[in-house]
Amino acid sequence: MRAVELKRIAWGATLALLALAHAGGARAQDQIPGVSLGLVYSASYVPALALKPFTGSFGGEGVAPDVEAIVGRDLRNADRFEVMDSLPAGLIGDGLDYALWDRLGAVWLVTGRLEGAGDGYMLLLELHDVVYGAVKEQGRFRVPRFSDPDFRMAVHRASDEIVRWTTGDPGMAASRIAFTVTDAENNKDVHLIDSDGENLERVTNNGSLLESPTWAPDASKIAFTSWKTGYPRIYELNLATRHERMLEPVRGAGDYITPAYSPDGATLAFSVLGSDARSGIFTYDVARDCCLAYLSGGPWYDFSPTYSPDGRWMAFNTQRFGDAVPQVMLMPADGGDAETLSPYQYGGGGYFTSPDWSPTGDLVAFHGAIERGRYHILVAALADGGRVLRQLTSEGNNEDPSWAPDGRHLVFVGERSWGYGLFVVDVATGQLRTLVSGRRVGVPDWSPALAPR
Repeated sequence: MRAVELKRIAWGATLALLALAHAGGARAQDQIPGVSLGLVYSASYVPALALKPFTGSFGGEGVAPDVEAIVGRDLRNADRFEVMDSLPAGLIGDGLDYALWDRLGAVWLVTGRLEGAGDGYMLLLELHDVVYGAVKEQGRFRVPRFSDPDFRMAVHRASDEIVRWTTGDPGMAASRIAFTVTDAENNKDVHLIDSDGENLERVTNNGSLLESPTWAPDASKIAFTSWKTGYPRIYELNLATRHERMLEPVRGAGDYITPAYSPDGATLAFSVLGSDARSGIFTYDVARDCCLAYLSGGPWYDFSPTYSPDGRWMAFNTQRFGDAVPQVMLMPADGGDAETLSPYQYGGGGYFTSPDWSPTGDLVAFHGAIERGRYHILVAALADGGRVLRQLTSEGNNEDPSWAPDGRHLVFVGERSWGYGLFVVDVATGQLRTLVSGRRVGVPDWSPALAPR
């Protein structure tokens, strides 16, 4: 199966969501006039990708199984393959027999060797096209020693390269997710976790409320709103030094909330609510620490801005149609006329909030009230102006979606009978996995792909 065919199949599954509606979706459609609500995912071909047990030399023998396990988990989380690993050595032997792998059903085969090199290792990977019996891609990846904090992330980067080799699209394994956790004293702080649910880390200790962490495009900083001075203000956390600084674009009344970086990282957009002057969305030049600019607002509240990948447009929430019916709107990134993306009709209902613009540029995710008292994760395609929504969840309450750097997965907060958790859903297949459970989590934001330290 060629990479272009795999990509066509993946997009075929995605586009099928726009055309199909579940019976439950039909009931919801009555509540959203003029909008089709898709919930059924079509069956699509998923190629089998096999991992031959990784080998090692010059000290890499003991670590090779750990590397293989991380790669196998990453490729499963990519939701693009039927992963075949942990196969008995007696079944596959020491050599490379394409006919055997073909009989086992593999389309792709990954072989790996970990060699000791200096104070770390060199990981040698090869992607084999089993059908054609040939090496399709190969690469060498520097991996630090096992005790190094960057060990797992270095392996994740290799996994992402396998995804790119096979599909032509980016992976998302080499990334982290920022989110809030509420402690027993009802304080909230920022925590980070790897895309596979490992390496949970607390990075703030404000002793107060904290909301809306957001990654800078180079992943060196996180901005958020904190109440630690008694008033909600915007802070930047340098992840290398752990130094926090409060941004002071204006001195005056108002709550400063929901920050979001522009794609170049030079500008921070945020909302000021309840100001004595103007409420609405503002931008601030964080690179030069100056130049506050007003974009939109009025007697209503505009908040939760999110930039398009090219930096030309902005999606945001508004209450201009009424406090009980927040909607998602689009406008030029430097302000101007706005149009509604969420399915609002004048005088009607509807509750849609927390937009996040996909890194592929063609989709915006948000959550909305589809059933009474229940919120679900929805995706709107910009090409059809939001007339077709994809409903990605069907159980419990689900809020605050954020896109992975592959533009295919979303992380969100889910509330189930057992409590709160972070979940990841594959937009193309609907495959769902739990990332964090048993904690009072909130407002996740998925990082861009992380470069080596």
